[in-house]
Amino acid sequence: MARTKLIAANWKMYKTPQQAEEFMRAFLPMLEAQSKAEIVICPPFPALHAVAGAAGTRVGVGGQNLHWEKEGAFTGEVSAQMLVAAKCTHVIIGHSERRQYFGETDDTVNRRLKSAIAAKLKPIVCVGEVLQEREAGLTEDVLRRQCVGAFRGISAEEAMSIAIAYEPVWAIGTGKTATPQIAADAHRVIRAEASKAFGEFAAHSTRILYGGSVKPDNAKSLMSEEEIDGALVGGASLDPKSFAAIVSAA
Repeated sequence: MARTKLIAANWKMYKTPQQAEEFMRAFLPMLEAQSKAEIVICPPFPALHAVAGAAGTRVGVGGQNLHWEKEGAFTGEVSAQMLVAAKCTHVIIGHSERRQYFGETDDTVNRRLKSAIAAKLKPIVCVGEVLQEREAGLTEDVLRRQCVGAFRGISAEEAMSIAIAYEPVWAIGTGKTATPQIAADAHRVIRAEASKAFGEFAAHSTRILYGGSVKPDNAKSLMSEEEIDGALVGGASLDPKSFAAIVSAA
């Protein structure tokens, strides 16, 4: 069973609503009609309305994070229900920057994931090792621990909506990129953990994306690997021409 490629843009803390509208006006005409890839754009929260208003049916819209509670005294947070009301279809969970700067743990990733699934959002769950862990030969251990923590209490049926993004943290924003083989090897570890958690059928259906300095000049070689089902794109997704080229490569 072939898995449809998923190309997701993570704009991080870039673009005002006006800049988001300008991006969409430039980007949408560049999409090739024959491309079958699923496309998602995850802007900062203030730009969600602008992206959703322009996206139509061709492009999904995602939040960059969510809280596990429906509402409450959680200053600066956003709930799954709020994302749905803002016309989001997807949400990123457990991005390495959330783990590094804002104290995300495997447990909070799991709680956020359950909240997203309950709200019928499609989660993009991020896992990956830092440079010290890779150099110490701990990559597989880290990926297994993060997957076990994230997938706890998720059924095989619920898992069908999940995509997983492998982020070698040492390759994010550094200009370094994992080779297609390094990425594919990590993806095999992740799929094996998904198989243990959800069963072989659900694991085979799960899309595993690569996220680590994806650019137009390396996107095709990365996504030619059987185990790489798309990309979570950071800096290269901020330019419409660059992002369109990556979508085309899929």
